[in-house]
Amino acid sequence: MSCFFSWLLLGQAEVGKPRRSCYTLPGYDFAYGLYLHGADGGVPEAIGHWHSMKPRPPSPREMPRNYIAMNRGAVKAGYVTAREYNLYRQLKDIRCNEDNESRFKRAHPRVPPDMTYGIPARPSTPLFDLLQHRYKEVWMEQQRAVANTQQVEKKKLQKNKVYETRTTLLRKPPQPVKLDSLWHMPHFQKVGPHLSTFPDRDAHKKAFSVYHSEMPVRCGPLTQGIYTAA
Repeated sequence: MSCFFSWLLLGQAEVGKPRRSCYTLPGYDFAYGLYLHGADGGVPEAIGHWHSMKPRPPSPREMPRNYIAMNRGAVKAGYVTAREYNLYRQLKDIRCNEDNESRFKRAHPRVPPDMTYGIPARPSTPLFDLLQHRYKEVWMEQQRAVANTQQVEKKKLQKNKVYETRTTLLRKPPQPVKLDSLWHMPHFQKVGPHLSTFPDRDAHKKAFSVYHSEMPVRCGPLTQGIYTAA
């Protein structure tokens, strides 16, 4: 225990002096690190001889498997299950050709020489127009032009429009009205009416002729309502 405290006292830094190291450093001629002995001859060897790299033959690259051709051959052979497909692929290992791999290299896409890749830059924002509310003024001018055009067309239509009255409608010849015959049961078509409220046949024809002449100017589903002026 006394040796430990004595070591602590000896290892403490002195006041006003840098702390001492417990290891002795080697001399000035010592080289730190790992020394590599040159075996290539150094500078004289490099000046006197020229070492060129010998070309290495390209290593044969393993082409990927052509699953399309193998699946086509398996179907032609009559194999349909997954196990039969795997056995067929183990038996006949078809690889892709180099021509298929280099298709893009042989027929690269043609790009114009002045083509610029990337997204085109957005045009600068017209700050002067924004500060002057130019877009608002342009929109208001367009709306005024549309309103003026509509007013001119409306005035032209009003000049050419002729208002119809009951007198003018009665003066015009009545338009033929197509009457749709009501549906009757087959065994009641040849049965005549059992009740007649007109005194004679002439009064019946006269009343219905007046009714047919006023049908275009009357309201209602049976055209028996009030008169209309369209």
